[in-house]
Amino acid sequence: MAKETFEKRAYLFNTGAYFESYEFLGCHQVDQGFQFNVWAPHAKQVYLVGDFNHWSQELPMKLVAGTGIWTVTSELPRVNDLYKFGIQAQDGSYQLKVDPYAFGFEHKPGNGAVVLPRPHKIWHDADWLKQRQLHKPYQAPVNIYEVHLGSWQRHDDGSYLTYREITEQLIPYVKKMHYSHVEFMPLMEHLLDASWGYQLMGYFAPTSRFGSLVDFLDMIDAFHAAGIGVIMDWVPGHFIRNTDALAQFDGTPTFEYADFNRANNVRWGSWNFDLGKTQVQSFLISSAMYWLDYCHLDGLRVDAVSNMLYLDYDAGKEGTVNQYGDNGNLEGQAFIKKLNTTVFRYHPDILMIAEESSAFPKVTAPVDEGGLGFNYKWNMGWMHDTLKFFEMDPLFRHDHFNLLTFSFLYMYDEQFILPFSHDEVVHGKQSLMHKMPGDRYNQFANLRTMLVYMMAHPGKKLLFMGSEWGQFLEWRYWSALEWVDLNDEMNHKMQQFTRKLNAIYHQEKAFWQLDHDPKGINSTNADDPNSSTLGFIRLGKATTDFLVFAFNLVPVEKQHFRIPVPYAGTYTELLNTEMQDFGGTWTKGQGTFETTGQGYRSEPESIEVILPAMSALIIKPKALIL
Repeated sequence: MAKETFEKRAYLFNTGAYFESYEFLGCHQVDQGFQFNVWAPHAKQVYLVGDFNHWSQELPMKLVAGTGIWTVTSELPRVNDLYKFGIQAQDGSYQLKVDPYAFGFEHKPGNGAVVLPRPHKIWHDADWLKQRQLHKPYQAPVNIYEVHLGSWQRHDDGSYLTYREITEQLIPYVKKMHYSHVEFMPLMEHLLDASWGYQLMGYFAPTSRFGSLVDFLDMIDAFHAAGIGVIMDWVPGHFIRNTDALAQFDGTPTFEYADFNRANNVRWGSWNFDLGKTQVQSFLISSAMYWLDYCHLDGLRVDAVSNMLYLDYDAGKEGTVNQYGDNGNLEGQAFIKKLNTTVFRYHPDILMIAEESSAFPKVTAPVDEGGLGFNYKWNMGWMHDTLKFFEMDPLFRHDHFNLLTFSFLYMYDEQFILPFSHDEVVHGKQSLMHKMPGDRYNQFANLRTMLVYMMAHPGKKLLFMGSEWGQFLEWRYWSALEWVDLNDEMNHKMQQFTRKLNAIYHQEKAFWQLDHDPKGINSTNADDPNSSTLGFIRLGKATTDFLVFAFNLVPVEKQHFRIPVPYAGTYTELLNTEMQDFGGTWTKGQGTFETTGQGYRSEPESIEVILPAMSALIIKPKALIL
C-alpha cells in the first residue's frame, strides 16, 4: 500500500468519510505477507502479538504521524493464526485487545482474531439483486420470519447447527411457509449467548459458532437463490464492556464517550458509542456497508434506536439535557441521518428498519424532508395494544376496543412493520399461544384470529419463530424450539393455518399494494364495540383488488351477520379461521355470498354471513357488477 494511499485513507477515516474502512484497517494480505492497521490514537506503543510470535512483544507497530493509526507488515503470520493487538497506554499499563475490524474470531470463550484474507466470494444472486432493484418493498409483500439461529434447531446432543446445515434445513422451511424474508437476530461475533447477540464484539465478523465467513456468505447466496431476502439485526448504539474488546481501547475512551455518564449504559451493562466522533462514524457506517455490500444482506434492523435519540433514555439519566435544554441526543440523531443517507446512496433498494419505541417524529421520512431516513419502523404501539387486547378475557373486550382501533389514527404516520418479535415471548411474558385466554381450543382460536388481524392491518409483517405453530413454551435461547409440538394435532393444524394465511398474503395484492397509502383501507365496522366485532376493507390499485375482513372477538357465533361491501355481485369465502383443517369446528365453508341489494353503513351493498365464534373471515369478490 503506497504511502499516499495510506494517508488518504487515514484522512477519510479520521474525518468520518470512509465507509469502506474495513478494506484498510484490520488484517489484510499483501505481497510481503500481512499488513495490520489499528486506530489507537492515544496509545504509547502498540504491538502485534499472536500464535506466530508466541504472543510476545516482538512485533512493535509504527504510528503513522498525524493519523492515530499504527501499522506493521510481517511475513510471520499464517492464515488461521490467532492474533490480538498489545496496547501499552500512556500510563504504562498493557492490555491485549481484539481487532475491531477482524473478519473472523476463534470459538468462544476465546476472542482472538483469526488471520484471514477477506474471501473473494463468487456470487450467484445477480437475478435476485436485479429483482430487488425492480421491486422495492413499499408496494410488495414483506412477511418476515424472525430467527435466533442458535435456537431455531439444534443437534440431538444440543450442539449448534452449522451455516451449511441451516442452509439445508431453514431455507426449505421458510419457502414452504411462504415467508418473503428471514430476519436473523445478530450473527455478528459475540461472546455471551445470553445476550442473544446484542452485546457485540465483532462488527465485521459473522459468529464462528456456526462456521466460517465463507459458509456465512454461501448461506446468504442460497437464501437468495430460493427467492428469500435476508435481514439482520445490527447494534450501532452500544458494545460489550469486556476490557479486552473495544472498551478504553487505547487506554482512554476511544470508541465510547469520554463523559462517563454518557458512555455508561446502565440498562444493558454496556458502553455507548460516541456517535459524534468522526472515527466512530467511519467505523460503524463501514460495518453497515460491509454487511449490505460485501455480504449482500437485504436489510438491517437497527437495534435500540431510542437509546441513540435521547440523552435520558437510560435508567438513572432522567433530566439529562443538551445545550438547547431538551433531552435530544443531537450527535446520535445526526449519526442516524448520516448512516441512512450513506446506505441509501449506495443501496436504495434495501431495508433500514428502526426498532424505535417512542413517538419520535418522522423516523421513516427522508433526511432531506426532516426525517431520520429509515424506510421502516417497528410499530411497537400496535404490538403492545394488540397483545393487551387479545390477552384479555373476551367478556371484557367490548370496553377496550380502542386497543384495536387506536392504531387506525396513526397507521400512516410512518412506514410500519407490525412485529410479534422475540421480545414478546421471553422473560416470563409467555409464548403467543400461552398469552391467549381460555382453554387450549380457545387459545388457538384467538391466536388464529390475531394473526389474521396482523395480516389485514396496513403495514409489513414479522413473526418470531415457533409462533407460527403456537409453541406453548416461551422462547429459550439455550435450546431448540419444541418441534415435538408438531406431533400434536392442534399445533400441526396451527402451522398449516399460518402456511395458508401466508400464501394468501402473497397472492392477494390488497394486503400490501397500498400499505402506506390511506386509500388502502376503508373502515366499515370500527365503531360498534358492544358487538365485539370489527370489520374493514383492504384495497389494491385495481378496482377489483380488494378484500373484506370481518372479526368476531368473542366465542359466540353470530348468525345473519351483515357485512358492508362496495359493489353488487358475488363474493366468496377466501379464509375462515374456524375450519376444521385449521383446528376449528367447521367442516364445510360458506362458499359464495350474493349481495342483498341493501346498502349498509358506508357502503352501497352488503352480504349476509355466519360469523363463527372467535374467528376471522376473509372474503373476496368473485363476480362484480361494476
